[in-house]
Amino acid sequence: MSALTLTMKTRLDQRVDMSPLVCNKLEGMSVTDIAAIELQNGKRKIRVDSLFAIKGSDTKNLVIQGSFFKLDFIGKELDGGTITVNGDVGAYLAQEMKSGTIKVKGNAGLYAACEMKDGYLEITGDSGDFLASALPGNKQGMKGGTVLVKGNVGQRAGDHMRRGTLLIEGNAGDYCGSRMVAGTIAVMGQTGRYLGYAMRRGTLLLWNQPQLTATFNDCGSHTLAFLPLLFASFRQLNSKFASEAEAFNRVQKYAGDMSELGRGEVLVRI
Repeated sequence: MSALTLTMKTRLDQRVDMSPLVCNKLEGMSVTDIAAIELQNGKRKIRVDSLFAIKGSDTKNLVIQGSFFKLDFIGKELDGGTITVNGDVGAYLAQEMKSGTIKVKGNAGLYAACEMKDGYLEITGDSGDFLASALPGNKQGMKGGTVLVKGNVGQRAGDHMRRGTLLIEGNAGDYCGSRMVAGTIAVMGQTGRYLGYAMRRGTLLLWNQPQLTATFNDCGSHTLAFLPLLFASFRQLNSKFASEAEAFNRVQKYAGDMSELGRGEVLVRI
């Protein structure tokens, strides 16, 4: 079977809720049934076949062609299967994703991977604010899985992050790793202000010296044996993180945030 391919026929003015179109929800449905699914579009509902041309029938392998920034909730609660998006996506990409793979060949909006539980998300472009964070009012963000962003990310990446791995090849905005509970965030580019603000535990792995507040203690330089093992786990990725030239084990270590538990660590490449 060929992949179920949805090709956009028109770009609407109002935002579209794409949450019904995930592999596990489409399993066992015919193309006719999929075409009749109604998507929320502003105050009205529209059928899938009025927005997309449909080809293929393999619901475990979904492809969205010609996507743009007003398509929200792509991959929400995905539990198995693969979603490939050619184009930009809107807010809440991979929200509460449980398993499977999502690859976006474009940019993502706000709250991508928010409260993600497991699986793999790859974004080739940039991502907006609150990547891998918690929904407003909640206190647990990303809980597992791996997120790779090849571009830059906005503010509050990893806010309230609970577990998992967030890999950023580009720059990260202000408050990266804020209120972090656990997990790993690696940033190859530059980081903004208030890095690790109120983080309790977890690891921030950096290639460039950050601007740290006075609530982080300099613990000196260290050679850490776990880092080569961590980088070895990245070799399967299509990323700069897979390059042996980017791996290191000698770091400058900072502990904090001392205004909280102070058990978090910022490790900066030497």
